[in-house]
Amino acid sequence: MIVSIGAVVALEWSKAIVGAAVMNQAEGVFDEVFGQVIELGNGAATENRDADVWDIADGILAGAIQYWLFSRQPCGDPRCEDCLAISTAEARMVELQKLIKMFTQESEYYHSPFDVNVGRA
Repeated sequence: MIVSIGAVVALEWSKAIVGAAVMNQAEGVFDEVFGQVIELGNGAATENRDADVWDIADGILAGAIQYWLFSRQPCGDPRCEDCLAISTAEARMVELQKLIKMFTQESEYYHSPFDVNVGRA
């Protein structure tokens, strides 16, 4: 089988396009769900004015963790490399904690001007 350099370049280019499209689609889903969860919290706070926003946030977080754990069940093949990072309950907890740390530090609400460790002049 003879493959021209142009065909190889075209194949690699098309892989990059498809990869970027899949990545953009995944990012789009992530952003959409992220926004829906914010709307859910705001809606719950608006509809339940007497509710504590901490209770609302805790409920959203508990549901998100349940769904995340459900989505990270290993496939059942003990040699599966894709499932290695989630192959035990403890391993899933480590992965979840990594995500929590990353999402927390990326949040615009991570630091507050009222944090007790904020310097004041």
